[in-house]
Amino acid sequence: MAKRETLTSRERLLKALAHEIPDRVPIDLGGNQTGIHKNAYAALARVLGLPDDAPIMDAVQQLARPSEAVLERFHVDTRYIAAGAAASWKGGIVQATRDGRLWHDLTDEWGVRWSMPDDQALYMDITHHPLAGATVRDLDDYPWPKGDDPSRFAGLRERALEIRRHTPYAVVSGISGVVYETCWYLRGLEQWFCDLMTDPAFCAALLDRVLRFWLDWFRLFLKEAGDVVDVIMIGDDLAGQGGPLFNPAIYRDLVKPRHERLVRRIRRGTQAKIWYHTCGSCLAYIPDLIGNGIQVLNPVQTSAKGMVPADLKRRFGQEMVFWGGGCDAQAVLGRGMPAEVAAEVRRNLAAFMPGGGYVFAGIHNIQGEVPPENVIALFDTAYEDGFYA
Repeated sequence: MAKRETLTSRERLLKALAHEIPDRVPIDLGGNQTGIHKNAYAALARVLGLPDDAPIMDAVQQLARPSEAVLERFHVDTRYIAAGAAASWKGGIVQATRDGRLWHDLTDEWGVRWSMPDDQALYMDITHHPLAGATVRDLDDYPWPKGDDPSRFAGLRERALEIRRHTPYAVVSGISGVVYETCWYLRGLEQWFCDLMTDPAFCAALLDRVLRFWLDWFRLFLKEAGDVVDVIMIGDDLAGQGGPLFNPAIYRDLVKPRHERLVRRIRRGTQAKIWYHTCGSCLAYIPDLIGNGIQVLNPVQTSAKGMVPADLKRRFGQEMVFWGGGCDAQAVLGRGMPAEVAAEVRRNLAAFMPGGGYVFAGIHNIQGEVPPENVIALFDTAYEDGFYA
């Protein structure tokens, strides 16, 4: 007998987020950490016989905005809303020539310049850290962006209500609340790591400036959409392939109190679940995230040290929803055959599904070189083998 859906997409996701058993595992595609690179999307769309000219929804990561036809084809249960930049920001991609190469440059509202070479147009990387040489006294004079500029949120409520009232899908926010990573974007990663060891007072001051932006931002975001959105995505990468990127004691002293404050602010203004993104072997941080009030972990990088699906589910599955972990993006999704992708998906479903508390997605974004046949195997297997009965 063919398996049958009995819930709407929103009902399905809310049950999974409540650690209850839905009809099938919810499926996600299309976010800033669960998206698809423009090259992979174009190849996929051609195979599916659909238009391949999707707009770019994330310039830095060069992610395509999947069409409704693609989302429906893969039974995706989420739809995304996002605030914009302030109207006063004169952004946009400009071209520049450096070192004999043509570059596409984007300077964001923080003054960080992101660049992509024209002859290798895959992603943008940072080529200018505006606070690289700053002292704590310089922070008072820096032109900080205004988080509670009302122009950021123009039309946000209407877009959220359109999904809620006229579709069956769950409403999910774009990524926000990037407190820690914004600091090293401004400072430079190497210098920031040195600061963490030698100048914690500077780090605290910079973290507080960035946190102030996000507290102000959420005050208006929650006023506009806090009663409509189902999931709010925040996050900073805290870990790498082998473990934490820096001493967890520094995290607990400097970063964690600010994360706690941010989460408390969000939870005062919404019933939405709070989703935290950190790549890598974040095992050491999961208790901290739970203590901060985080309810959902993404991307669940199963190829990183200690990130074993069955162990994660056994240890933390009563308190943490796992969102991602669908297929090893490093060794299988881009390099394996469709049958290998399907087998990996089945193994991970078997580990994460029991008792609810799981949302299927790839492990971070689908990269540009992933064959369309593997993308199809990824989502078709998740749908076919993701039913609970």
